[in-house]
Amino acid sequence: MLTKQFLRVIPLLEKIEEHNHEAYFVGGCVRDLILQRPIKDIDITTSATPSEIQQIFPNVIPVGIEHGTVIVRFEKESYEVTTFRTEGDYSDGRHPDHVEFIRNIEQDLERRDFTMNALAMDKEGNIIDLFGGKNDLENRLIRTVGNGRERFNEDALRIIRALRFSSQLGFQIEERTYDAMVASKQAILDISIERITKEMELFFAGDSIKNGINYLVKTKISDVLPIFKDHPGLINELPEEMKPLHTFAEVIAYFQFRFPEISIQQWVKAWKCSNHTKRMADMLCSDIKRYEANGLDEMTIYRLNEEGMKSFIRLVDLIFNVQISLTELHHAKEKLPIQSRSELKINGNHLLSFFPDRKRGSWIKQTLDKIEEAVVTGKVHNQYDEIKEWLKWNPIETN
Repeated sequence: MLTKQFLRVIPLLEKIEEHNHEAYFVGGCVRDLILQRPIKDIDITTSATPSEIQQIFPNVIPVGIEHGTVIVRFEKESYEVTTFRTEGDYSDGRHPDHVEFIRNIEQDLERRDFTMNALAMDKEGNIIDLFGGKNDLENRLIRTVGNGRERFNEDALRIIRALRFSSQLGFQIEERTYDAMVASKQAILDISIERITKEMELFFAGDSIKNGINYLVKTKISDVLPIFKDHPGLINELPEEMKPLHTFAEVIAYFQFRFPEISIQQWVKAWKCSNHTKRMADMLCSDIKRYEANGLDEMTIYRLNEEGMKSFIRLVDLIFNVQISLTELHHAKEKLPIQSRSELKINGNHLLSFFPDRKRGSWIKQTLDKIEEAVVTGKVHNQYDEIKEWLKWNPIETN
């Protein structure tokens, strides 16, 4: 049952056990192993305290030591190792007021969010399942451990996580869990936007996004999310054949294209996105608008960078129902005369020498833009003399 990923980590568990402590694989990695899904991270839970782990391993990073979590560097890989614990109240709706380290895994599993995540597994592949998590996985059901209202009051982000799992896994949400989500959703307003954004990016990337959108609409949780709460009809305008968008920049670009009255800056500010996300969203919006106007012409292909190609393909598919292959884009781009402006045989200094009476200014960039487009579209060859001659016969109006 254990895959190579897990087999590589068994020596780490054995090293902890050699010091008379228990150690198990836990949470999402066990869930995804059962579901035969790709496993991103392997997490470990143990009866050893953080200080005891630091004594066992030479390279330990105390990332959340006050809550019992450290990163152990082992065989050139990093593993999150967390001590069995119980938790106090969540006054801030995010962190427990205090944690108590314990030696009992049963109590540790009781504090987890959903039954499918409250699974632990030993090095032999034996699974500890106290809350029917395996049965819920078989029945494709999302259900809280214990009382849903209590779990969501501890951390309202779990409501968003339930939506995320419905989108990623295509599971149904158990009735009492669903009711608890609806009853507790106002608490989402107290969560930091950054945490919500992270979960919603995964939500929109889910293979079963239509299932997730269905729950988002039915629960009306969109009423307490940035932008959506001020534009209540927005979420209802998503297409029936909604498809995954893999980054939040894609999400912003899609909504901005469909609803241009809400600017990219508004999205970025409301969801507290990074500058990188803003740049990507700006770029994708330009790409999509250029595609809408001109189709897949030379300049549209030229403007696409490697990072944005897959995002562009997904957006074109979703918005225009047109399938473009990545191979097709790569081949088309390789055939272009140049791949970037740096390859132009003419630069700003050359332009100043051609027009000695003109001072430096925005006209240089405007002229290079025109030359760049002329070269890419084949109006002039990328040769110094040819471009110089082309400029004589194609005077460029500049501001």
